[in-house]
Amino acid sequence: MSLPKTLAEDVARNLVMVAKLIDEEPEKAYAYSRIALRLASRVAAVREAAGFAAYATQKYAEALAEFRAARRMTGSVELWPVMADCERGLGRPERAMAMAGEPEVQKLDKAGQVEMRLVAAGARRDMGQLDAAIVTLQSPELASNSVQPWTARLRYAYADALLEAGRDAEAREWFAKALEADKDGSTDASDRLAELDGVEFVDAAVEEDEVTEADGDPQD
Repeated sequence: MSLPKTLAEDVARNLVMVAKLIDEEPEKAYAYSRIALRLASRVAAVREAAGFAAYATQKYAEALAEFRAARRMTGSVELWPVMADCERGLGRPERAMAMAGEPEVQKLDKAGQVEMRLVAAGARRDMGQLDAAIVTLQSPELASNSVQPWTARLRYAYADALLEAGRDAEAREWFAKALEADKDGSTDASDRLAELDGVEFVDAAVEEDEVTEADGDPQD
């Protein structure tokens, strides 16, 4: 639906702030999303932004409600994976698994299908089905040497599941592969590799403070 020009500008300003703050200051992003929602609750983009802001602050019930509203307005299935992950956040992994088997998944693009696979594997782990989670992540996308936007996260999730299963050598291999694909630092694969290799990082500032305290005041 269209909005009067002044109102549309107000809504747009708030949505820009949501996008700007959601990663670093999610609570502030959430506050801006609520303003946009009050101004234009019948606009699908506003409901979607409000959903992601609520999701970022772990308000999963609220996020799910907003995503469902956005989906009703647009008819799009692109929010299906994050809706399923909200079910996980609400402690309902079995519902997330049920959603992974719905026809909507086949309508997702490749990125959406990979995201759904990640959610399904997470749901398996929530239910204590670790081996099934590992199998769920085994896919052509995981085996591919092509680096896509989802590659680092998919490899990381696989490595993490292998590590939990006690398959440390394989986990190390896949953390290394995740790091290789992680061009924007979306995972902490480098830290996980260091842990597996027994490397311990020391904060230089903290170390210096400890030395100063041990030596006492130089003027004493």
